Amino acid sequence: MTIAILTPSQNPYSETFIQAHKQYLRGKICYYYGSGEGIRLEGVGGLVGQWKRLYFKAIAKLFKKPSGYVRDCMLRTSFKQQGVDVVLVEYGTQAHNLRSILASLSLPVVVHFHGYDASRQDVIARCDAYREVFQLASKVIAVSRVMETTLLKLGCPKAKLVYNVYGPQPEFTTIEPSFTHRQFIAIGRFTDKKAPYYTLLAFKAVLEQHPDARLLMAGDGDLLNTCKNLAQYLGLQSQVEFLGIIRPEVYRSLLSRSLAFVQHSITAASGDMEGTPLAVLEASAAGLPVVSTYHAGIPDVVVHNETGLLSDEHDVKAMTQNMLRLLDDVDYAQQLGRAGQERVNRFFTLERHIGVLQKLLEQVVSNKKK
Repeated sequence: MTIAILTPSQNPYSETFIQAHKQYLRGKICYYYGSGEGIRLEGVGGLVGQWKRLYFKAIAKLFKKPSGYVRDCMLRTSFKQQGVDVVLVEYGTQAHNLRSILASLSLPVVVHFHGYDASRQDVIARCDAYREVFQLASKVIAVSRVMETTLLKLGCPKAKLVYNVYGPQPEFTTIEPSFTHRQFIAIGRFTDKKAPYYTLLAFKAVLEQHPDARLLMAGDGDLLNTCKNLAQYLGLQSQVEFLGIIRPEVYRSLLSRSLAFVQHSITAASGDMEGTPLAVLEASAAGLPVVSTYHAGIPDVVVHNETGLLSDEHDVKAMTQNMLRLLDDVDYAQQLGRAGQERVNRFFTLERHIGVLQKLLEQVVSNKKK
């Protein structure tokens, strides 16, 4: 089976779930990235030769073809050359942008939603509530129960909708946290929906009782400088370290020396929400308790008082108390961490996630041939 994976951009550092699809799905993988006439096929480059592209442009101009005609012709030609059997589109927005070519193909299409594409109000409106996407898709994937409900409300047929949470890379399950460092770790993009400033405010209050505690924050994003300024204003320069973008192996090493993973996710003013944060799954797989919020897919994975500690969105005081509980009782932190690891190993492995996706792709190809 030849699988075409279509994504808006090539290998963003924060989209390790898409890299897992490239790495573990069985069959020939054709990874297309980009938008418009700039779409490329990884390992090949341009979709067609220069003369073929000029020919498509000439036809478009001569016969006044609609916008996207050249792009669609190039993709159709490339799909035929590669022998594509099924199309996996990462993000509903990408499926909406490519709806003209996807609707014209005689190939099954699976659309994989991930987060903002199913929650941001302006995005949903721009994509006309995904009406055409739901029609052309053979199957639609949601990564949280909240997202599943949202897509149903938008009009996705229940028979097409599949719930399939991500899974962490197997390397995270081999970590043995020492719980000897009074250190919290947060990793993710510095964006509104992750509200890193709330994590800083909660940690500031933690220091009043545990001045030797530390907070590591890894990642990049629009709010990074704001958070650095806030940390300086709060006098946290010696207790908070901003690590920037780090490699997975560095993250795993830091998890092994941390007390808990922390992230105060919220619904942004735009409506933007998480799907199910992969970093939460990775931390649980590593045996660390998760301190987070009742937001999107997080409570699907983290069970309050069993595998981690959750608070309501914007409740900084409650998050502070949850962090203090772990500092005050390391044995309790270890207990939560072990239970979290067991839960991930039982319900949220990468093998399970890929297995569901693989079976789904094979199913839609088989149904198309009937």
